[in-house]
Amino acid sequence: MDVDDQAALDAAERAADDAPWLTPAQQQEWRALVHLLATLPPALDAQLKRDAGLNFYEYQVLGVLAMADDCTRGLSELAILSAGSPSRLSHALTRLEKAGWVERRPGDFGRRMQARLTAAGQEMLDDVAPAHVREARRLVVDVLTPEQLTALAEAARAITAVTHEERPGRC
Repeated sequence: MDVDDQAALDAAERAADDAPWLTPAQQQEWRALVHLLATLPPALDAQLKRDAGLNFYEYQVLGVLAMADDCTRGLSELAILSAGSPSRLSHALTRLEKAGWVERRPGDFGRRMQARLTAAGQEMLDDVAPAHVREARRLVVDVLTPEQLTALAEAARAITAVTHEERPGRC
């Protein structure tokens, strides 16, 4: 092992020794969150795949477009609002275009591309949204008290704020 490798190993060992380890109670709460993150997304995906052939991210993209005044958003804005990378959005839009639910087009003055929800996409959303809302209620909303739901939303916003600060390419 050369000097640089040994120095890196020593630094890693010091960092591990200085790690603020979780208490047993914090570890238990952390494991509960990890289990939620591992089980909720696949459950939501399963319902959407069964009912519409979509994954949760694609549904989010369509939903964000549906909320725009003219059902159109610039791709950069759409990536941010749907919580995906430009690459992930591009792959999703390709699938959604093939299904006829979205179309890409140049923005004003031929600059920056936009995505627009088509009439077929809006119709599909109208068809699948009730089942998705029922699943969201079944898995989350109806199993929590109003106070727990509010606390969950507040915690989610706090965590999301930190993760947004750490995303590369953000100002």
